[in-house]
This record gives sequence, structure tokens and C-alpha cells, in this order.
Amino acid sequence: MRLSSDNFPITKKTHDKRLGIVLWFRLSRFYNQSIRETNQHLKKWDISAAQFDIIAQVGAAGRIRQQDLADKLVVTKGNITQLLHKVELLGWIQREQDWKTKYVSLTKAGQALFDQIVPVQEHFQAAQFDKLTPSEQKQLLELLKKLKT
Repeated sequence: MRLSSDNFPITKKTHDKRLGIVLWFRLSRFYNQSIRETNQHLKKWDISAAQFDIIAQVGAAGRIRQQDLADKLVVTKGNITQLLHKVELLGWIQREQDWKTKYVSLTKAGQALFDQIVPVQEHFQAAQFDKLTPSEQKQLLELLKKLKT
């Protein structure tokens, strides 16, 4: 019988539970490292990750309802308003309202930024998975989808 470093028996149940914790820590470390590297990379354009996400999502959509954008960014109604206000002050987006529906689109300056930064950032993000083969990348994607319940 194997013993842990605390001299407790390591059962299959204990091992399986421990594996889940190890996976969570590993995934968490990868995510945190990725965020740090992303923020460092985005400093070249003096833009935050949240601002980049807005530019990327709005630019991809062309014009998007403010609530749909909040859903894509997984932020609250109050947070999206605050984030959009900052990006609007930078002159990258414009907001408009049609009856009760609020829309967001890129300005010319926002579109120019989108065209300049998004392809470079997408390449940077994708390169973080270069250590995996295309088959392994697909497998990881399927596993992560499976975790999203």
C-alpha cells in the first residue's frame, strides 16, 4: 500500500480526488500565466485585456447589442456600461440607442485599431498552444467543452 507524505494510505478515491485538484491548479496556473503574458503583450498598444476584448468582440460583430456584448464578455450590466464608457472616451467605439435597445459599434479609430491589433493578438494567443499537436489541441478543446456543463 502506498502512503502519502503524511503517512496516510493513498486509495483510488483519494488519488482521483487529488487528480482533480492537481488538474484545477495546473489549469489555473496556465490561465494566470496566459493573462500575465497577454497583458504584457498588449502594453505595446497601451490597451488593457478588457479593452482589447471589447474591440475584438465589437469588431467581429460589426454592430452588437450592448447586452449581447456583456453576455460574450461574461460581465454584468453595470460592468459593461463602465467598460464601454472608458473605451468610448478613448474614441474607439460609439454607442447608440434604438428605442430600448442599446448598440455598440467601432469608430474609424476603433476599426483601425482592430485591424492593427487583433490579427497580432490572435497569433500571440494561438502560439501559446504550439507545444500541442493539432490533434492534441482538438482533444483539449473537446475536453474543455465537456467541462462546461
